[in-house]
Amino acid sequence: MVTFEDFKKLELKIGKIIKVEEHPNAEKLYLLTIDLGAKQIQLAAGIKPFYALSELEGKLIPVLVNLEPKNIRGVESQGMLLAAESKDDVSLLVSDKSVEPGSAVR
Repeated sequence: MVTFEDFKKLELKIGKIIKVEEHPNAEKLYLLTIDLGAKQIQLAAGIKPFYALSELEGKLIPVLVNLEPKNIRGVESQGMLLAAESKDDVSLLVSDKSVEPGSAVR
């Protein structure tokens, strides 16, 4: 069971996808540049089978920003986006209103 204190350790913010590139070493990954208001980070995300490049830029998504960076196929990923996964599909969680990048998710 996760306690409320455990949950409070997660730093979730709204990020705006400002750039999408194919990962140079992985056929199912994109590299996303995310604007968090005060800074930008890079994420490696396994969403390529579910989204075209053109569908992603400009989306406002929740991002876990205090996750330990991880090297994924030679590229550092500095957080994790949130998505729903079903048997055959993945759907990004998105903000239904236009909020500022860097807004806290609670």
